[in-house]
Amino acid sequence: MRTWGPDDPDGMLMDRYPPVADHGLVGDLQTAALVSSQGVVDWFAAPRFDSPSIFAALLDHDRGGYFLLGPENDEATCRQLYYPDSAVLVTRFMSPDGVGEVIDCMPPDRKQTPTDRHTLIRIVRAVRGAVRFNLECRPRFDYGRARHELHLHQHQPQHPRLQGATFTGPGITAHLQSTFPLERDDQDVRGTVTLNAGEQAAAVFTVCEPDGPMPEPLTADGITLQLWDIVEYWQRWVRTSNYRGRWPGMVHRSAITLKLLTYAPTGAPIAAATMGLPEQVGGERNWDYRYTWVRDGSLSVRALLDLGFIEEATRFTRWLGERLRDRMGMDGERLQIMYRVDGDPLLTEEILDHFEGYRGSSPVRAGNAAADQLQLDIYGEVMYALAEGHEVGVQTGYHGWKGLARTLDWLADSWDRPDEGIWETRGGRNDFTYSRVMCWVAFDRGLRLAAEFSRPADTVRWTAARDAILEQVMDKAWSQKEQALVQHYGGDVLDASLLLLPRLRFLAPKSPGWLSTLDAIDRKLVSDSLVYRYDPEASPDGLRGSEGTFSLCTFLYVDALAKAGRLPQARYTFEKMHTYANHVGLFAEEIGPSGEQLGNFPQAFTHLSLIMAAGSLDNALDAALARGRD
Repeated sequence: MRTWGPDDPDGMLMDRYPPVADHGLVGDLQTAALVSSQGVVDWFAAPRFDSPSIFAALLDHDRGGYFLLGPENDEATCRQLYYPDSAVLVTRFMSPDGVGEVIDCMPPDRKQTPTDRHTLIRIVRAVRGAVRFNLECRPRFDYGRARHELHLHQHQPQHPRLQGATFTGPGITAHLQSTFPLERDDQDVRGTVTLNAGEQAAAVFTVCEPDGPMPEPLTADGITLQLWDIVEYWQRWVRTSNYRGRWPGMVHRSAITLKLLTYAPTGAPIAAATMGLPEQVGGERNWDYRYTWVRDGSLSVRALLDLGFIEEATRFTRWLGERLRDRMGMDGERLQIMYRVDGDPLLTEEILDHFEGYRGSSPVRAGNAAADQLQLDIYGEVMYALAEGHEVGVQTGYHGWKGLARTLDWLADSWDRPDEGIWETRGGRNDFTYSRVMCWVAFDRGLRLAAEFSRPADTVRWTAARDAILEQVMDKAWSQKEQALVQHYGGDVLDASLLLLPRLRFLAPKSPGWLSTLDAIDRKLVSDSLVYRYDPEASPDGLRGSEGTFSLCTFLYVDALAKAGRLPQARYTFEKMHTYANHVGLFAEEIGPSGEQLGNFPQAFTHLSLIMAAGSLDNALDAALARGRD
């Protein structure tokens, strides 16, 4: 019998934990689940992305909980794919006895209203021969800290083939419905079903509030109709894309992933679906990414607009405006670097010391203490998003503009301060170049908006601040040794965040100073086309261990190369980067020394930078072709 869970004999950590990249993502636009190529749901939190986990075997094989639905034959070859242009995941199992598949999906939120009810649909089919499937459902509520009780439902006369179980935990209930028999296994359930070619069965897991109504009984026709309705929802959405470039498969998969990572009731994207996955296996760089970073979300606005997804871009700019209004008239910082998806600024960090962590990577952290850091770049990113959004009529009303103007007035007195920087280092504050550049962006875009829409503004003061920042950066951030702009004033450390400078129009993409900086980044931070954020040994960040190359930075490198006219190098780097995507086109945060994906998964920042890079490279290649025809 195929076994997977805590009853297995103890094995090596590699055997207990699948590779991070060995997963597909499904979701309903309020929460999401990871499904491995073995048919195991080993990450799922509900009712929101940032809620405590229900299945978290990816962080603790024994205590985290999981939901397995896969073939009994453990010699089966596994393959996973998405149904075209959708978030419906198909996991196929091929063996001499037969070919079967598991289809995973979640009905998307169409009302954009927060709800405690979320449903994971799992359909099993036999395609050829006969396939025997095993089911094990072992939820572990509240990050595995809470006990639950199981109630196994009796046969219902009106639905004799329908089986059911209810798991009751503190403040949450989960119902499992199945079209094949289930049996008790202590406070969990298991079951088996044998299917011949053309037959299918289903198991549906529904999370809801404790006193919520039971789910509607399953029917074969109802499940099939719901599946195709979910497929049509996603394909209809993808059809609104205006991307006509060279890489539609990768670009549209990234767009779907960004939407899956966006909380529909507010329009706020999270950084990744997971928490605690390490940047170095066995290390301490294990963060919770299930929150909305002002930086990531702001940069996504341009990517979404370029694809024609205007509603998504508009809703996030409104969310940004609400965060500014929350602090209107208050003293101190005007923005926090990250929030919960509903705008709540409280992200208290705790250590889950009962979890061993992915392959022994501890501590496992829930919440994120970096929310309290000072990162001045966020003001530039907000103004960048609002300036990009005005192209489709996302104009700030009078009172909203007054709030923005007050923020820039405040920033005029507050930009010249050390901060923790874009990478959220925990080694103390410094005069980070990228932070100063983004303060320049804040004033530059504020001046443009004020002029374009004839809004009241202290333009003299804003212009003086903008120009002072430019002069300071060019004077203090330039390294004679490296002949480049560097990470912080008075140093020689390169930083890949500066690859955004041409896109931000801080420097012209073919100016001598920028090309020299690009050459220095290529020398110091690029390894076989992959790009490191910075060198922690040269610039200590307060944390032990090392990290892999940062996938976001590799796509920013492609973007910068394309803008600099280095098209063969840009295209080769872009194409090579595609080989590091997982089997269904998803990227984690980083790439390790052996090409493995590291960090939280999938990462929205990486996918939005892929879209940006594809657009820049398409435009540059089209322009080169046009010149060749002239």
